[in-house]
Amino acid sequence: MTEMKYDPRGLSPQEVEQSRSRHGENIITPPKDDSVWRLFVEKFRDPIIRVLLVAACLSLAVAFIDRDFTETIGILCAIVLATCVGFWFEWDAMRRFRRLNRVNDDVPVKVMREGTVREIPRREVVVGDVVYVENGETVPADGVLAEAVSLRINESILTGEPEVDKTVDSCHFDPDATYPSNELLRGTTVVDGYGVMVVRAVGDGTEAGKVTLQSAAENDVQTPLNRQLTRLSRMIGRLGIVLAVVIFAAMLIKAFAGGGLAASGWVHISKEVLHIFMVSVAIIVMAVPEGLPMSITLSLAMSMRRMLRTNNLVRRMHACETMGAVTVICTDKTGTLTQNRMHLHELVRYDDTGDSLLAEVIALNSTAFLDADNHIIGNPTEGALLGWLREGGYDYARLREEAKIIDRLTFTTERKYMATVIRRGVNGRQILCVKGAPEIVRAMCRPDGKDREVREQLLAFQHRAMRTLAVAWAETDEQECERAIARCDLRFAAVAAIADPVREDVPAAVARCMNAGIGIKIVTGDTPATAREIARQIGLWGASDGDGSAMTGTEFAALSDEELLGRIGGLKILARARPLDKQRLVRLLQQQGEVVAVTGDGTNDAPALNFADVGLSMGTGTSVAKDASDITLLDDSFASIATAVMWGRSLYRNIQRFVLFQLTINFAAIIVVFIGAVFGTEIPLTVVQILWVNIIMDTFAAMAMASLPPRREVMDEPPRPRDEFIITPAMARTIFTCGITFVAVLLGMLFYWETACGTVTVHQLTVFFTTFVFLQFWNMFNAKGFETRESVFACIRGCREFFGILLCIAVGQVLIVQFGGEVFRVVPLGWRDWCWIVGMTSLIAIFGEIVRALRRRCRHRG
Repeated sequence: MTEMKYDPRGLSPQEVEQSRSRHGENIITPPKDDSVWRLFVEKFRDPIIRVLLVAACLSLAVAFIDRDFTETIGILCAIVLATCVGFWFEWDAMRRFRRLNRVNDDVPVKVMREGTVREIPRREVVVGDVVYVENGETVPADGVLAEAVSLRINESILTGEPEVDKTVDSCHFDPDATYPSNELLRGTTVVDGYGVMVVRAVGDGTEAGKVTLQSAAENDVQTPLNRQLTRLSRMIGRLGIVLAVVIFAAMLIKAFAGGGLAASGWVHISKEVLHIFMVSVAIIVMAVPEGLPMSITLSLAMSMRRMLRTNNLVRRMHACETMGAVTVICTDKTGTLTQNRMHLHELVRYDDTGDSLLAEVIALNSTAFLDADNHIIGNPTEGALLGWLREGGYDYARLREEAKIIDRLTFTTERKYMATVIRRGVNGRQILCVKGAPEIVRAMCRPDGKDREVREQLLAFQHRAMRTLAVAWAETDEQECERAIARCDLRFAAVAAIADPVREDVPAAVARCMNAGIGIKIVTGDTPATAREIARQIGLWGASDGDGSAMTGTEFAALSDEELLGRIGGLKILARARPLDKQRLVRLLQQQGEVVAVTGDGTNDAPALNFADVGLSMGTGTSVAKDASDITLLDDSFASIATAVMWGRSLYRNIQRFVLFQLTINFAAIIVVFIGAVFGTEIPLTVVQILWVNIIMDTFAAMAMASLPPRREVMDEPPRPRDEFIITPAMARTIFTCGITFVAVLLGMLFYWETACGTVTVHQLTVFFTTFVFLQFWNMFNAKGFETRESVFACIRGCREFFGILLCIAVGQVLIVQFGGEVFRVVPLGWRDWCWIVGMTSLIAIFGEIVRALRRRCRHRG
């Protein structure tokens, strides 16, 4: 129990200034938004972009010697496109998010100062202020209660509990409560009664302020994709250096041993060595897949836009892909799994009270209201009863207008019931209406022989974690509630079972995530019984789950990290959890190698949202939660989480497809250049032709792979290992097989022409150029078919962008060949040439389709 000095007259102006200078203003420091410049610079931290920057510098050095800046310009364009596109989409998302997130510190607050009640802006509240709070108001700071009458608080933003009783009577304190029963916390709201509190903490010193501070802390956890790209960039850099050294050594040995370079003068030797060095550097540059950053950026950007159309605002671009690697989802209960709206689940009647009389007893013995949209104003439990009346066709407002309230006893934590004496509008008879805790109300009623029946029903409701209210009434002539209760024999009319219902789409969404190999853990401030019941309703908790699958916040905090690491794997429920418990759980799961997503809508969820690999906030959540998250679900739909996982997994697969496509071409090009450098031949493509090939490899291929839609089949697979390399063994085999095939075809053509004709004509070079392009064209089908369960020609309508881009490549190549002339060093080809080129190169796609079909059949039989 926390105690504060209470002076009913409040603070003097001097005391206010002293308190403000000592404890600060009642303003929570908002997290700093990244500046536009920092957001742009962040794009250059991508590991592949860094490799490209090194390649650009090397290419620029060679370009100054060769006076040919084509390759350098191409690499720089790839860097600018990749960084600018990513920057634009993240800046646009940040701009949209700012509009969502407005915090107002000028809300008026009632305080007592110098013996006078006055209203001041929330920002001016100081430690020691005496603050008055009542139904519907938001608590402006953390404080200790001095007075409380029928006070109930909605603590869902901090603990997940929509209704908590508060009192100053220590005999009625709840020992299991997340926060002391005599404390009020900033940001929580009063749902019933009123209270007077003495402020003990303001601004960043409040619980909400501490949570906000943790939500803004720097998170150094690398995304799974960044880890993969870091490994890929290191591999490419090392491979490029090794190849460059091997080629440099081979060409140097050849020049000295077989080329007579040793007998030449030092000037000639220097020029030749420089030429060999330039060829070696070209190998390093060629080994870098400069289109990869743009492909990733395009894929992420397109996913951001498509997910926005489904009410999912992605703030941080890499969160799209990270969702695909998620292995555990830690979710809160209230507002995420449930509707955060109390609903009357069942009303069991125990006497013959008429419907109209029961409706009047319920409507008049309540202080809550419903708006036009059935949103509850006031006590959520009372609002659930009014909602039941409205659903039954009764207008509670009209019943209140027609009847007259004579006297009322409000609900208190000590009394545990509410009573009202009314004069009915129908016949003018005077009625005592009572509702409250069933065990209390039952004891006030006359015997009816139904004690066992009532007890069994209440036990059944409690096992299902439902709140119960008993309704009773009696005719009376008394004008005061207390006298009427003392003299009347109440009739036990009904028991109402009230619960916060599960969202309709949650069980199916949870099932999809669990089928995809993702673990679900509920972290809530509610009671263990309620959490278990919700877990049962959504399909998370089964008969085989025991005490080891659930834990309370007190038990969690008492254990060391080492002890918890052995238990959290099987943990499904963490109840009575405080805000930082969830963050600690996330950290421990990450230590075990899990990729963790966290969902939440309250301030209590913000630290965990920030430290998770992916934070998912609700659109109706608090500004602190949304600010700490990576994705905001604008429609508050838990089903969107399963959809986001599907998008993420499909996105990663598309990135793999592009890597497969581009590294196949790079591998073939490196081998051709290597053989050409060693044996003294050069690749027979002009600079302009290479530029067109690079456009196909980079821009068109990136757009094509990024446009492929998500596939539901990825949800039937387990999450990929956290440290799995982006190039799988199957990809490596495909890259090697197709690359060797390309090399054999291209060098075989050149060797045949030089052997048979002695020279290579422009017509033959045109055929070579077109064959090279169409090998890439058909290889895109192989990339599209990678790790799919159906033919690459299936779902043509859903892949219109992909096939449209392929059509552009084919049409572009035809136009270049037929009309490019000397600019592209080509001559028009006849229809026989076209048929031969298209038909022969298509074998690469046909053979790949046959191999994939055979593998699918083998898997199906297996």
